[in-house]
Amino acid sequence: MTTSTIMLTPSDVAGAARRVAPYVRRTPVLRAEVDGRPVVLKLEHLQRTGSFKLRGALNAMLGGDGPEHVVTASGGNHGLAVATAARLLDRPATVFVPATAPEGKARRIAATGVRLVRHGTLYAEARDAALAEAVAIGGLCLPAYDDPLVVAGAGTCAAELVEQVPEVDALVVGVGGGGLAAGTVLGSAGRPVVAVEPVDCACLHHALAAGRPVDSMVDSVAASALGATRVGDVPFTVLRDGAVRSVLVSDERIIAARDRLWEEFRLAVEPAAAASFAAFLAGEVPGELPGLILSGSNTDWSPE
Repeated sequence: MTTSTIMLTPSDVAGAARRVAPYVRRTPVLRAEVDGRPVVLKLEHLQRTGSFKLRGALNAMLGGDGPEHVVTASGGNHGLAVATAARLLDRPATVFVPATAPEGKARRIAATGVRLVRHGTLYAEARDAALAEAVAIGGLCLPAYDDPLVVAGAGTCAAELVEQVPEVDALVVGVGGGGLAAGTVLGSAGRPVVAVEPVDCACLHHALAAGRPVDSMVDSVAASALGATRVGDVPFTVLRDGAVRSVLVSDERIIAARDRLWEEFRLAVEPAAAASFAAFLAGEVPGELPGLILSGSNTDWSPE
C-alpha cells in the first residue's frame, strides 16, 4: 500500500460512526474559559477503555472481512482497545506489547482475557512479532494507526464533537502515529486542525518537512501514546492533504497542562491527552472557540 493509493473521505467517518455507535460512549464535552479565553474540551478519556482507540479498533473489526483471530501490537491504548473490541464481538485476540509498556496499561489488557505477549523494548519490535504471529496463524494483524478503517473510526470522535458544539472553529489533537489526527481532519467538517507533538516525539512534524514519513526520535513523558517512530503512510496522506498546523510542545508544558486539567477541572488524563491543552495554553491554537480532544486516561499518576 502506498500513500498515493489511499482514498479516505468524510463519508468513511460517517460509515464508521454508524458501525461503532452501539458499542462506544458518546463522550461529553465541557465548555470552559481558561485564561480569559473560551474553549471546548472533548472528554474522550471517559471513553470505554479510557481512550479514543476503541473507535478505530471496532470499526476495523466490524468493517473488514478478515480472519476471526485478531493480532496487534501496542504500547497500551490500542492493545486495550483491540482486546475490549474482541471481547465485545466475541472474537479471539492476541496483543503484543513492548517490555517498556506502562504496567497500568498492560494490566488492563490482561484483564480482558486476551492473550498478552511482552516482546522487545521498542514498539517496532512488538509490531514485527505481531505480524509474524498473524502470518503463522492466519490471523488479522490490526495496526494501531496505519489502516484506513482505524483512521475512519478514530475520526468519529471529531465528528461527534462538531455535532455536539457546531460553533467550534478549530480542532486540536495530540499526534503519535497520526491515526487520531488524520481522523480528526476527516471528521472536522472543514475546520482547521492543529496537530500537537512533544518536541522529542515529532514524527509528523519531521514528515511534513520532508514530504514523506521519516524515522524520528522517541523521548518524551508522553511516549507511551505519542511515541511512534514514524507517522503511518495512511494518516500522512490525509494530514498532508489536509494542511494541518503542526505544533511542538515541551514535556514541561505537557505535564503542567496535565496538572492544570486536574487542578481546575478535576480531569485526570494521561500526558498524551494533555498535549492539546498544552498547545492551547502556549497560545498556539487559533479560533474563537477551539475544541480540544482529551484522548486518553490510561496511566497511573498523582498530581504534584
